[in-house]
Amino acid sequence: MGFVIELSNLIQAQKYCTARLRRLYKSLKFTHGRGKYTRRAITESTVTEVRFLHLVLYLAERAWSHAMEKRQLPDGPNARQRIYLIGKLRKAVKWADLFSRLCAAKGDSRTSLEAEAYAAYMNGNLLFEQDRNWDIALKNFISARAVYEELGKYGDLENQLLCRERVEELEPSIRYCRHKIGESNLQASDLLQIGEMEGPALDLFKAKLEAVMAEARSQQAASLTEFHWLGHKFPISNAKTRVAILKAKELEKDLHGPTADSVPAEKKLVIFDKIFTAYHEARSSIRSDLVSAGNADSVKDDLSGLDKAVSAVLGQRTIERNQLLVTIAKSKLTRCRDDKNEKVTKPEELVRLYDLLLQNTSDLSDLVVLEEIQNMRRCFYLAKSYSLAGKRTEAYALYCRARSLAENALQKFQSLSTTDEMMIKELKTLYNECRSNSCIEHASGILEEEKAPENLSEKVSAISLSGGDKKVEKSLLEKLDAYESAVGVQM
Repeated sequence: MGFVIELSNLIQAQKYCTARLRRLYKSLKFTHGRGKYTRRAITESTVTEVRFLHLVLYLAERAWSHAMEKRQLPDGPNARQRIYLIGKLRKAVKWADLFSRLCAAKGDSRTSLEAEAYAAYMNGNLLFEQDRNWDIALKNFISARAVYEELGKYGDLENQLLCRERVEELEPSIRYCRHKIGESNLQASDLLQIGEMEGPALDLFKAKLEAVMAEARSQQAASLTEFHWLGHKFPISNAKTRVAILKAKELEKDLHGPTADSVPAEKKLVIFDKIFTAYHEARSSIRSDLVSAGNADSVKDDLSGLDKAVSAVLGQRTIERNQLLVTIAKSKLTRCRDDKNEKVTKPEELVRLYDLLLQNTSDLSDLVVLEEIQNMRRCFYLAKSYSLAGKRTEAYALYCRARSLAENALQKFQSLSTTDEMMIKELKTLYNECRSNSCIEHASGILEEEKAPENLSEKVSAISLSGGDKKVEKSLLEKLDAYESAVGVQM
């Protein structure tokens, strides 16, 4: 008998268990009285048919599904919800232990063994969630695995496959318990690989895995001091921003790494969603820092640049995701409907996807052009500073560079679907200023170079043996009537 209920939706599982319990109570005439509620205990003498065993099993499964509902909340359970979760797990363990005892007394050997494995699994999960007694949790998981391995050797093919799945699902929890008690040394990559597995026995493990990875990211984030984009480096000072960006970069390895081609398209879409969440968390943290930056212009400039860079990478990933959706849609465009009534792509759906791609590209182009404009402005004012310092060659080169950037930005900006007349006017003005200033610097440099020999000859002619900048000394005959003291003061 396969006792574990596999329902993907926990709320549906709760409703199913509740409805099933109601029918069992009624059919067995095992109700708890009307008016005042008085629970009737289920003992060995009570179990006169198999439906009483079903009753206990559904009570355990309902408590388990209530606990897992709190575990799978988006932000995880808070302190109050965690107390509720632990309480429901304790109830699940209580009913699972009772189920095991009743099956040992009333069921056949196979049913008794499977009930024993189920109880061991529930006990292990309770200790796993409580973060304590890892050795006892390990013994429970190993015991459950041993039973399922043995049961997997016998019975029909369906039952054998079910038992093998249970063994595979228990293996990560066993490895993690050994890691916690020091019997093995799991690396972060090993944990991530285990976390990719699917199955109801891995619900609690995945929650633990996320906590472990969050701690590891916090440690690694200390070395992530800069964010690189288009050859620019943006400092990252906020630890929360670092962790979010590091999480996104870890996920991007699955999309752009050597094993990316083997990742199914549906799984890639899930990875993209996680990447978007991570980058949005980073941008939220950056904008919070911008609000608290006050009048610190240098800090605000760094944060604004980082925000634009992260936004640009987010836009790039959005384009990649929509390109993947186009690939999936194309594969279903010419496919005929099969017996399962699989959805076939309509041409207008591809039109909508390409519209999205055009919009994404336009948004990303806006960001890139704005970045070029900022670089052009910086280059222009840097040229002015060199000009004021009299460094004509450097100023000329920088004005030419700024003019080239202005020309490129103007061409790109004019090609966009949404043009800004004010921005185009400013770019044209800056372009003209760069052109005129470069001409001035060029002319000034030539003029100074031509005057250089004349200035040099004047300086040479003024040179004397007594020093060109000193007053010419009178001869002794010319100053017979004058007296100078030994310290040079005329009397």
